Amino acid sequence: MRTPIFSVIFGMGIGIAAAIPPAHAADEIEAKVQLCVACHGAKGVPADPKTVPVIWGQEQSYLMKQLRDFRNGERASAIMSPLAKNLAEGDLRKIAAYFAAKTWPARRASAKPPLPPKGIAQCQACHQQNFQGGMPAPRLAGLSYEYLVATMRAFAKEERTNNLDMPGFMRVLTDRERNAIARYLSAL
Repeated sequence: MRTPIFSVIFGMGIGIAAAIPPAHAADEIEAKVQLCVACHGAKGVPADPKTVPVIWGQEQSYLMKQLRDFRNGERASAIMSPLAKNLAEGDLRKIAAYFAAKTWPARRASAKPPLPPKGIAQCQACHQQNFQGGMPAPRLAGLSYEYLVATMRAFAKEERTNNLDMPGFMRVLTDRERNAIARYLSAL
């Protein structure tokens, strides 16, 4: 009578133990993300928001794609490409999940948000109504004006091509329209 109950309890214990990740696995990811913190910030605010995006609270699928693209050479960066090149697929997933689970850094809200500029409606289709992102598009609200303008310009000039739609969308906009969109998004 005891043997079947013991076997069930023992089996459940083994199953639970196997389902719980080892404590060192979390420590391992914490150690790997310390490299990210140097530029992207320990509290989610980048060291240089003009050239480095906020990744805390960013869309997980977007973070995963960017890490994979840096690793595979589909997106070039003198800093990110070498760092991502040495990461296994599982590490990319864990790092993307780690930062996606963080809270987007709080900012002082503008007294009165600017009026939406011409051309912004096309952005809402993917980046959502409040530009806070959604699978697979990243959050744009609150990124720096300089980072947004540089990214949009890179897509328009096809210097950045790791998204099939963005170069076409950005080419049809004038510099003035892209600047207005970046100013609007950075103020949200």
